[in-house]
Amino acid sequence: MSRIAESELIINPRGAIYHLDLRPEEVAGTVITVGDPDRVKEISKHFDSVEVKRQHREFISHTGYVGKKRLTVLSSGIGPDNIDIVLNELDALINIDFATREIKKDLKSLNIIRIGTSGSLQEDIPVDSFVASTHGLGVDNLLNFYRHEQNDQEKELLQSFVTHTQIHGQIGNPYISSGAASLIKHFVKDFHQGITVTCPGFYGPQGRILRLGISNPNFVNRLTDFRFGQHRITNFEMETSAIYGLGKLLGHNCLAVNAIVANRVQKEFSKDGLATVEKLIQKFLQIFSESI
Repeated sequence: MSRIAESELIINPRGAIYHLDLRPEEVAGTVITVGDPDRVKEISKHFDSVEVKRQHREFISHTGYVGKKRLTVLSSGIGPDNIDIVLNELDALINIDFATREIKKDLKSLNIIRIGTSGSLQEDIPVDSFVASTHGLGVDNLLNFYRHEQNDQEKELLQSFVTHTQIHGQIGNPYISSGAASLIKHFVKDFHQGITVTCPGFYGPQGRILRLGISNPNFVNRLTDFRFGQHRITNFEMETSAIYGLGKLLGHNCLAVNAIVANRVQKEFSKDGLATVEKLIQKFLQIFSESI
């Protein structure tokens, strides 16, 4: 195994990885990621005990126990660029020996679950409901910086998506990755399921028009209308495809569950999004404690 240089894997003076400021022993086998740093304490308040609290920049982490099960909740901040940091550093914490700076022979897999908020793209998925993502479809380009291959069905779906949405030449190559079947099977009752599209921004990339014109004004409608066999696009946000794509390449089990706070078809926004997120947190923790 070749040694990873100090410039590539940055370890701080306390022996923690640079951005997350976590040491290997401070990460549980199941990690919840949230975009909002304030949401970390809203999840860890339900823990029976908290043993680790760390913060560096927007990356806040709490590790503790729900019953006898150990769990880490970690804020990623917004966007696929931050997910690139979070997924790579989480993987390094369990699969790279910090003393030798070499990749371990026996690799481990984490369960990584995003609990987030999202906008619905279907009339029948109302605000204050929940979505579990079967796939993450990225128009953010992150995975294109890594070696990855799509299977034949994925290539057909992506070609159909590009043709239907008419994004030819406007952005890089879209990509798609599936969530972990071992996790998704626990999120059927009370959850809508479908493809989540991940965008690299909140306004223009998600079809919002304030003062700037956008290159594809019909993008949202085309996402809503897209069908490929039994697949449809349920929602969009800014992290899922990056988590699914990098997680799959690194060998981790990933899932995204989202509280729907906006319906872009009905032009509605939740009147109490915080309450909806709290219900999702409690529902997830119940499923985690019983099944994961």
